[in-house]
Amino acid sequence: MSLLLALAVVLGQAVPAAPATPPSPVSQNATPAAPTPQNATPGKPAIVATPDPASAHFTSELGILLVAIKPTAVADYELVISTLQEMLAKDTDPIRSAAAQGWRVWKASEADAKNNVLYVHVMMPATPNFDYRPSLLLDELVDDLAPELLSRYQEAFAMPPSKLNLIEFAKMSVAPLQPETKPDPTKKPGGH
Repeated sequence: MSLLLALAVVLGQAVPAAPATPPSPVSQNATPAAPTPQNATPGKPAIVATPDPASAHFTSELGILLVAIKPTAVADYELVISTLQEMLAKDTDPIRSAAAQGWRVWKASEADAKNNVLYVHVMMPATPNFDYRPSLLLDELVDDLAPELLSRYQEAFAMPPSKLNLIEFAKMSVAPLQPETKPDPTKKPGGH
């Protein structure tokens, strides 16, 4: 989803439905696009990096996930997020703890154009090479997780989440810096 489309969804503006595009085929010699996650727990197998379009890795300092949830499934989604919050608050793994430290979830007061409830996950700072998918994290953190909880969570999505890696462009309270002028290499010193 483009940034403009994602912002329109967050602001509740009507947007035309995007045509579904099939994932591009990956050759056997291609390297995985996703970074290797670091949220492996001792005693449990590490998550293998794949070119998974659903991965929630961030490559910038600030990451945002925009999530649209069906109005009938808000309780299921919020139960999963609350359960994950409880587990992360108790977790002693340093990488997951660092990721949780900068992770906040906001619920929009307004619904989108299709009456879906909007959640904005803000990762500031985003932990590099960490997969922020709640379903994967719950699988790692909860030994006897009710299987119906994750299936209800997965069915709650109105559309796949949009992932944004943000890089600061301007800090509006500070005057912009003037570009440095470099000497012209074609002019000789002394003006001649």
